[in-house]
Amino acid sequence: MKVFDLHQHLDRLDQAGLLVRIAEPVNKDTEMHPLVRWQFCGGISEEDRKAFLFTNVVDSKGRRYDISVVVGALAANREIYRIGMNVPSIEDITPAWDRAIANPIAPRLVESGTCHEIVLTGRQLEGPGNGLESLPIPISTPGFDAAPFFTAGCVITRDPDTGVQNVGTYRGHLKSSSRLGMMMLTSLRAGGLEHWKRYRDRGERMPIAIVVGCPPVVNFQGPQKLPLGVDELGVAGALAGGPIDVVRTRTSDLLVPAQSEVVIEGLVETDCLEPEGPFGESHGYVALEDFNLAIDVTAITRRRDAIITSIISQVTPSESSVVKKLAYEPLFLSHLRDRLGIKSVLRVVLHEPLTNLRRVMFVQFKCGTPRTEIWRALEGTLTLQAACGKFVIAVDEDINPEQTDSVFWAMSYRCNPVEDTRIVPYREPGHIPRTEWSAPMDSAMLIDATMKHQLPPVALPKREFMENAKALWERLGLPKLIPQTPWFGYSLGDWNDEWDANAMQATRGEWPTRNEIYRQRRRSDVAPNTPVRAIIHGND
Repeated sequence: MKVFDLHQHLDRLDQAGLLVRIAEPVNKDTEMHPLVRWQFCGGISEEDRKAFLFTNVVDSKGRRYDISVVVGALAANREIYRIGMNVPSIEDITPAWDRAIANPIAPRLVESGTCHEIVLTGRQLEGPGNGLESLPIPISTPGFDAAPFFTAGCVITRDPDTGVQNVGTYRGHLKSSSRLGMMMLTSLRAGGLEHWKRYRDRGERMPIAIVVGCPPVVNFQGPQKLPLGVDELGVAGALAGGPIDVVRTRTSDLLVPAQSEVVIEGLVETDCLEPEGPFGESHGYVALEDFNLAIDVTAITRRRDAIITSIISQVTPSESSVVKKLAYEPLFLSHLRDRLGIKSVLRVVLHEPLTNLRRVMFVQFKCGTPRTEIWRALEGTLTLQAACGKFVIAVDEDINPEQTDSVFWAMSYRCNPVEDTRIVPYREPGHIPRTEWSAPMDSAMLIDATMKHQLPPVALPKREFMENAKALWERLGLPKLIPQTPWFGYSLGDWNDEWDANAMQATRGEWPTRNEIYRQRRRSDVAPNTPVRAIIHGND
């Protein structure tokens, strides 16, 4: 494998029919994000979402930019993410992450990179239209956001004690040509914020580098919540199959990918904070003003033909939720199966629409898993990340955790709330809309919606009859079908050979032959709704 930079990645998306090129002028302040947002809220299926490359970017003051902007190129859908990961199939994403996290490849320091083709420092950063103002950063939530924000930047900091770097994705609030604000969540123990605290204790400003546009395997590191002390550039190298080439920044000793599009270098104040926001956040509400980090820009470096990467976030589903979903689910599955040794766990699925993944989680088990293991997994799910898992629901392998209707079905008929639920107090609220009324702590509900005993079959035609009917449907030229689980009937254990033979006899039109058998089985000593087996087995 090889490291694909952003330009090569866009070429691959283009070849796959997943890139829309927009050459007409598009206003980054009012039109760009609303246009791309429509594919997430306009009834377009996930597989039909695309990346949008804007090559003629303007702003509300009529300024034209010499830098293009791409939105949706990281994860407008899973196929785009797969291409960025350079794996053969969607199913290969989780194993690729598992291998990379377990076997990182250290980055390789090189003398120069395309990210240094243009270097701006000192007075070149000052004044209208210069510095940050020369970058076409879109407004994500026009009408609510206080300014343009970086949304897909890889923020690189370094632990001053160990020297290990961290790559995180945090929002960046542009304030002037040479200043910006940044929010790093305290509740999620952001790696960059932990570094900031250590610099604060030293009484020093913290060097920072914000990479905007880089090889996708690097960009995917930001949302992936790896343990503190893990160098994400090493994990990116393992995903790529070889080391990521890095160069030193011009005004600090940080290492950034040599194939970056734009790098903003700066120093973070550690003796003060200042207001940042409002900004439309991924939990689906506008995050109001908070006191957050203040950054003085010391340099901006870029490619001559740089492309800014921006990400659709806010209300889910969104591009950022696809990135996080594909990053978090392998972590939780590995945590339960490998670290806790619960081998009967099949999948961990994070609910995406509106809830933003962290709130509602589904854990799928092999049928027949002992209840002790189910509860060990439900409780273990809460131990990986302090703010993940407000409602954690266990389901059987015949329940599709990607379809909430299927989960609600299981909760309705396989769960007795008085026996199969548990409330866990004193949980971290995590990434929520914060107001002066926000509670300092939250709680979680664990729900066992798995079968506790055998159940009758699912009341749909058997698979062979549904498959035959689907073939007829297609021959008739009817609209395309997207099967939803369950789409055929199957046994859940409470079914016998006699009933099965009778049902198949009925499909052959031979059901009248059993009339006399029914007459012979008449009884006068039973009440309506008495199960036949209760009488046969002598069960009063």
